[in-house]
Amino acid sequence: MPAQILDVPPSSLADSGGGSPPGVAGGDGGFSGGHGFLSDAPRFGLWLFLGTVSMLFIGFTSAYILRRAAGDWQPLAAPGVLWLSTTALVLSSVVLEVARRRHAAFDLPGAVRWFALTGGLGALFVAGQVMAWRALAAAGVFLASNPHSSFFYLLTGVHVVHVLAGLVWYVAALLALRRMTSAPGTDPLRLFATYWHFLAVLWGYLLFLLFVY
Repeated sequence: MPAQILDVPPSSLADSGGGSPPGVAGGDGGFSGGHGFLSDAPRFGLWLFLGTVSMLFIGFTSAYILRRAAGDWQPLAAPGVLWLSTTALVLSSVVLEVARRRHAAFDLPGAVRWFALTGGLGALFVAGQVMAWRALAAAGVFLASNPHSSFFYLLTGVHVVHVLAGLVWYVAALLALRRMTSAPGTDPLRLFATYWHFLAVLWGYLLFLLFVY
């Protein structure tokens, strides 16, 4: 008896769970057309950049530890304003997450307000860093005064450069957020948040290295 051929519409296959296999565009694997890490070019590029920055500071750390073992090392006291600027940076990360949650809750005006506060606190952090450098200069401590001061100016200076780059990105993200008329399902602040939180964690590490370790 010849086998019966069922005439099944393609749409019914999709409804019953049929579809592209993993690894194929449109499938679940995310290798060529899904939502995998490698298929998200901006996210992958950002993490590649953060890895490069991490390697840079790992190199600085190695040089710092080796130089600290020398006999001419003179410990440097942390300027008091550093703790205020640190608080500003930590709070900026906190309010950034509040802004993201407001956006996820379809509260676009609230997201804009909280995100604006993120930038203000970030600018306050940079101002605090400048005040710390000026306080050291007023006390006669400069880049070439001693090895510890040299590393302090170098490490904090490179970190501030990355914060300033983040603030440029922040302005673009804020303008894009303000132009939105509704809150879509995607998170427009996701990549910026990754970068900004990375800078906050990196700053905590630098404080530990310079004044606690």
